[in-house]
Amino acid sequence: MKITKIFKKSGEVLSVLILLFLCWTAAYFISSWFYDSYSINRLSLYWKQVIDSFLGFFLFGLIMFGISKVRFFQEKQTLFLRPMIEAMKKMAQGDFNIDLSFYKKEFGNRNHPFNEIAESISHMAKELGEMEQMRQEFISNVSHEIQSPLTSISGFAHALKSENLSKEERSQYLHIIEVESMRLSKLSENLLKLTSLESDHPPFEPKTYRLDHQLRRVILAIEPQWRNKDLEMEVSLQKLAITADEDLMDQVWINLIHNSIKFTPANGKITVKVEKQETGRIAVSIKDTGMGMTKEVQMHIFERFYKGDPSRTRTNGGSGLGLSIVKKIIEMHKGHIQVESSPNEGTEIKVVMESWGRF
Repeated sequence: MKITKIFKKSGEVLSVLILLFLCWTAAYFISSWFYDSYSINRLSLYWKQVIDSFLGFFLFGLIMFGISKVRFFQEKQTLFLRPMIEAMKKMAQGDFNIDLSFYKKEFGNRNHPFNEIAESISHMAKELGEMEQMRQEFISNVSHEIQSPLTSISGFAHALKSENLSKEERSQYLHIIEVESMRLSKLSENLLKLTSLESDHPPFEPKTYRLDHQLRRVILAIEPQWRNKDLEMEVSLQKLAITADEDLMDQVWINLIHNSIKFTPANGKITVKVEKQETGRIAVSIKDTGMGMTKEVQMHIFERFYKGDPSRTRTNGGSGLGLSIVKKIIEMHKGHIQVESSPNEGTEIKVVMESWGRF
């Protein structure tokens, strides 16, 4: 270690001596050129050496000042860049909780490049942190939704091994396994559908067709469901042709009407209405006399896996993905969806399409 320090020190001294030699050499040639150019021959050798020495020291000091300034700016730049580098290292390791307030304190609200870069990195960290949280919640929700039916299937399959089961019990257990298997299948189907819709190139094949014909067909297709609950289905459909992806819109109407049937008690009423607004937009209203929902629930119903009433949703086999799919499809069609509801007073969902027929 001492030998290394000695060599380092010797190298620094040697560098200074070489620099002094070069500065004095440069001073000699500069002064000689100056004397020859301006025909100055009266100065004695003594004064020439004095001038060369001062000029050499001046050049040496100028170079050392320049080197110190370069080192100062390099150290200053390194000081300012270090927090950014450390922040990016933390982000690379999955830690998005970074603090770059140092730049705000140093530069205030000035439009300094370091300040702008720090704000961009902080914004990126915030966005990535939110995405990571959503990813973890999504994985957790999917795991929970899959684990629930798997537990039921495993439990009742184990119970079926018993030889003491009656025919009715065996039939009931098999029915439960079948229902839970269908839940898993539906969950997988919805996940694939949502993934497909959120891809860079989602399936989208618009064409012109009659909206009233489509809604009437969907209502008749799910007739057994509303007939089983003795629901009154009031339908008012204007004859309107639209341009949209018919298969995707089938999914929208099936999900919305199915939800109304699910949450409307027996002998209730569901109203499906289609009309053209004065603005030229088309509005589809699906209103029921069901259990309704609070304002808090309304704020979350389009989130993935959200269930305003978990027990009821589970009984009906829901996974909390249907309305997320509905919202995504409507957004693809440049439309929006409105919800009006109060507890025990029913729910009205209105789909308004902003630019139908303009694809």
